[in-house]
Amino acid sequence: MAQLWDQPAPEAGSAARPNAAGLGAADLKALVAAMGEPAWRGSQLFEGLYRQRWDRWEQFSILSKALRTRLEAEVDLAWPTLVQSQTSDDGSTKHVFELADGKQVEGVFMPYADRVTLCLSSQVGCAMGCTFCATGQMGIVRNLSAAEIVGQVMAMLNHHEHPEGRPVNLVFMGMGEPLHNLDHLMAAFGVLTDPKGLAIPPRRITVSTSGLVSGIERMGTFAKRPRLALSLNATTDVRRSLIMPVNRVWNLEALAAALAAFPLQSGERITLEYVLLKGVTDGLEDGRRLAAFAQGFPAKVNLIPFNPHEGSGFEPPEESRIGALCRLLSDAGLPVSVRRSRGQDVAGACGQLVREGQRRGPSKEA
Repeated sequence: MAQLWDQPAPEAGSAARPNAAGLGAADLKALVAAMGEPAWRGSQLFEGLYRQRWDRWEQFSILSKALRTRLEAEVDLAWPTLVQSQTSDDGSTKHVFELADGKQVEGVFMPYADRVTLCLSSQVGCAMGCTFCATGQMGIVRNLSAAEIVGQVMAMLNHHEHPEGRPVNLVFMGMGEPLHNLDHLMAAFGVLTDPKGLAIPPRRITVSTSGLVSGIERMGTFAKRPRLALSLNATTDVRRSLIMPVNRVWNLEALAAALAAFPLQSGERITLEYVLLKGVTDGLEDGRRLAAFAQGFPAKVNLIPFNPHEGSGFEPPEESRIGALCRLLSDAGLPVSVRRSRGQDVAGACGQLVREGQRRGPSKEA
């Protein structure tokens, strides 16, 4: 039986009235060809959508008035709808996006002095069931299409009036397991990195996985691909299997072998994300095992103090323990940093994204 995450994401728009928002260059060329227009019109649409970030057909001044009128009548230009935005005291904003079928996902806009980082979702819900993550309580609903992934980026950049030319980082650390949706993820990656559009450098895009070895191996076959991060979070199979069910399929030995074989560019490192759970994963012996795990490939460590959410049963570690682990890992020769997750006060931090009303649980309809 096919798994839910193997099912195709919904198409952008219907056959009767397609949606151009989020489509790649080839799809846009096919769209205008079906209207009897030359293929190069599709290139004009692509640059208008992603380089100029136009969101209304009337803005496409490069097209004839007759074609703009026809597009207005026959083709939608609709990004995911921002239905809720909450701004944190630290300046980051959690956004709720409503999709065409009424499902909702969340993303986070995080401004910095020299760049902006967008945290993106790849699925509605998540199948992985990690016990420390609020999204895991939802279960899996469906994959996002490539257009819906791109749409989160465009909706946030347009909403915040982000100026062209200012660096943008993208991290797939929102709702969902990105490698369960690799086809649509890589299609979106192609649109987002296209030099005629947003032109986001591949090195500024990071995909975080809970440890799908098959997905890691497949992503490594793409000549042009994002950076890889692993959400590790425990250093023994017993402990990791308890908090991350994926470890029951691919254990730490299999995971280490896949990371050692993953093709890296010169100077590139795999990021090991490690959530610190008080009394569970924050011991000094955990740190020693983490350092040993990272010896098999170029790595850097990102320690993430747990972000509390209702019903988790976990607590963040003490600051003294965070400092001790940083020193231990640094002394072992590993680049190490502590991620002070932004947006905690609006439930927009790492592991806190969940849509109320879409949680896993028995149906209320008898």
